[in-house]
Amino acid sequence: MSYHIVVCGSIVPDPLQTLEPVTGPQGPALKNEMMLPAVLDPWAGHALYEAANLAKNVPDSKVWLVSLGPKAKLQQVMMNVAQKVPFELVVLDGPSGGFTEAEEVAAHLAKAIESIDGLDKSKLLLFGGWQSASRGTGAVMQIVGETLGIVDQFQGVDKLEPQADGSMQVKERMEGGSYLVSTLSAPPAVFGWATGTLPEPPNNPQVGMQNMRFIMPAIQKAQPAQVGAAGVEFKSVELPAQRRETRVVKDVPAADIAREIVDWIKG
Repeated sequence: MSYHIVVCGSIVPDPLQTLEPVTGPQGPALKNEMMLPAVLDPWAGHALYEAANLAKNVPDSKVWLVSLGPKAKLQQVMMNVAQKVPFELVVLDGPSGGFTEAEEVAAHLAKAIESIDGLDKSKLLLFGGWQSASRGTGAVMQIVGETLGIVDQFQGVDKLEPQADGSMQVKERMEGGSYLVSTLSAPPAVFGWATGTLPEPPNNPQVGMQNMRFIMPAIQKAQPAQVGAAGVEFKSVELPAQRRETRVVKDVPAADIAREIVDWIKG
């Protein structure tokens, strides 16, 4: 069994930047948003690295990355992402901010996936982040899956293991650090990844050169995607308040510190 893995991944402002919500002519936005450096959404990045690893270990498998965002920003981000793992890029030219409706974004992503040449839906594994660093509705992947008629969906996935009989074992996060372990008999299925188990791959210039042969033409012929939040009124927009609970102590034995941590974990 080989897999056709489609990863949905948007771009977001670099988390190390200071973000300031403002009200623009089109509604809420980030101050100087187009000037902020962008990165691939961290959760989507985990999904992409897991997809590439799965494709590497299962012969005849292939990975597509479907991304919606401003073309100029996508080109900037792909210069880095392309050096990580092999994939074929599908681009939608549109806004990537957090003030868009999940339903509109999902509709465009589903349409783009439907248009991929050679995609075999009987082999389709749809990957993405279970959250997003831009807004975090946690709804886009579910809606894309439903639109494509995929009813087997898993969220908060940390591990996916193909079995000898062709089935797949899936570990989803639950409360309290526990996992829900399920068995998927066969594709298609949707996987909203948490952090997975893989580190970020090192840059590989050879992989980057191979990817860029297809990435630049894909960006140049990107189809426009009109997404927004028509009919939605934002009453207020603000960044999450920083919260830090730190207690400074001195001359406390390591055993006492460990005991206190264990007591805290036990609740």
